[in-house]
Amino acid sequence: MAERDREAPARCCSYHTVQRWFPVLRWLPQYSLGWLQLDLLAGVTVGLTVVPQALAYAEVAGLPVQYGLYSSFMGCFVYCLLGTSKDVTLGPTAIMSLLVSSYAFHDPAYAILLTFLSGCIQLAMGLLHLGFLLDFVSCPVIKGFTSAASVTISFNQVKNILGLHNIPRQFFLQVYHTFQRIGETRAGDALLGLVCLAVLVGLRAMKGHFPRIHRVELLSIRISRLIVWATATARNALVVLFAGLVAYSFQVMGSQPFTLTGETPRGLPPFQLPPFSKAEANSTVPFSEMVQDLGAGLAVVPLMGLLETVAIAKAFASQNNYRIDPNQELLAMGLTNLLGSFVSSYPVTGSFGRTAVNAQTGVCTPAGGLITGTLVLLSLAYLTSLFYYIPKAALAAVIICAVAPMFDARIFRTLWRVKRLDLVPLCVTFLLCFWEVQYGIVAGILVSGVLLLYTIARPRIKLSEHGVLLMQPASGLHFPAVESLRDAMHRWALAVSPPRCVILDCTHVSSLDYTVVMGLADLLQEFQKRGVTLTFSGLQGHVLQVLLSADLEGFQHFPSVEEAGK
Repeated sequence: MAERDREAPARCCSYHTVQRWFPVLRWLPQYSLGWLQLDLLAGVTVGLTVVPQALAYAEVAGLPVQYGLYSSFMGCFVYCLLGTSKDVTLGPTAIMSLLVSSYAFHDPAYAILLTFLSGCIQLAMGLLHLGFLLDFVSCPVIKGFTSAASVTISFNQVKNILGLHNIPRQFFLQVYHTFQRIGETRAGDALLGLVCLAVLVGLRAMKGHFPRIHRVELLSIRISRLIVWATATARNALVVLFAGLVAYSFQVMGSQPFTLTGETPRGLPPFQLPPFSKAEANSTVPFSEMVQDLGAGLAVVPLMGLLETVAIAKAFASQNNYRIDPNQELLAMGLTNLLGSFVSSYPVTGSFGRTAVNAQTGVCTPAGGLITGTLVLLSLAYLTSLFYYIPKAALAAVIICAVAPMFDARIFRTLWRVKRLDLVPLCVTFLLCFWEVQYGIVAGILVSGVLLLYTIARPRIKLSEHGVLLMQPASGLHFPAVESLRDAMHRWALAVSPPRCVILDCTHVSSLDYTVVMGLADLLQEFQKRGVTLTFSGLQGHVLQVLLSADLEGFQHFPSVEEAGK
């Protein structure tokens, strides 16, 4: 009996460990028919959103459209097992597609290898609990990047709206050549693209002002409102379907005024190893050279993917009052990309737009992703022949409407009011991202780091009179701040006539390093030479222990400022 009692806690602990690694075990035993109905509705709704978006985002990534669908189903299945948020959906996004376009040279082999390596890096970060590194990417850097990406991606689609070909992908060259060749605009593409944009904007506005459906209303009114809501929610699929039917009608009549997507390989992607080398006309590019070619993408793509997913998961978790595990999210992301590389996926991350649709539709568990993934697989198996007739102008309209809300003009005014110095990393990131994405992100992080280090190196010191001069650092003391503290004491106590005694209030000092201790020892000696005292007050226990163990000559400490001033 005693042995059985000891085994019970061990089994319980083991089960909780398995639950932590596989969050599906937390909600699966409680799954109900009511949850199934809502998950089914959410899965179908998100599926109708993801299919047209996947085709469009593949265009942003510079890859054939089928790669968008190849990238859209693995995350649905993996996240159902490992995800800790009921709302998050993983798949291709505008941001990740832009990064893939920048680093994969519009080559599927490089894109798939980037997916594999990104998954390995993300898995390692999750296993080593390195999610805290994402905290060093500040909000102004993220806002600068996403706003620049919104402008870049939107303008990149203008050529498809106008029906222009052979436009360079570099942003500044793209702007120049687009305006230079605007006279070559195809009327059919331009008209269809503008109509699709107008319809998408109208349906989006309609959904934003749509009143809640109440059970007390007449059944006919509730049904009509439900139809309008479903139309607005599935607007991307409906617009692409409408444009495809129009293009097919013209094809039947023997004329085609639109630029079409063209042939798309039918069927599911083969399950195979990622390309660790690439065959070219007269040579083979080895794995090491491919990795070198990917360059900074091996850092930027995993980082931005994790940042986007964790930020989205946290946002929806706080709105719906549940908790997520950031490290578990990293594992789900990493495994999604790792396994996705075996089915020709390019890197994926959390999608804010589709996650919002998921939440608004009332999804109860990550099982809704199973329905979405199944719809994507069915599309690949049976509908790819119909993608031939989808006009590129319609896909461009879908992309523009998806990324336009990412441009946050209010952030500039907000930072001007809150902290103007934060405008520096925002503007640096925003402007340099138009040149090269990696330069903008790295420069923004560096500028944010410099501003952070400056506050550490030059802490604000509060001065007051308590019979003697009281100096209180507003934050901790670290080795870069030693010179700043020394200069302040010389200016206000030692360089005046006569020299003044000082009480150093260390209430806010939580730790000391060796350089700070040596700097304080030098200051104590200088005060002794001038015949005045430097007294410490408010030292925390472990800080006091450090100073006592250093055996500083002339060291005096009092628990409070009042006692030190007596």
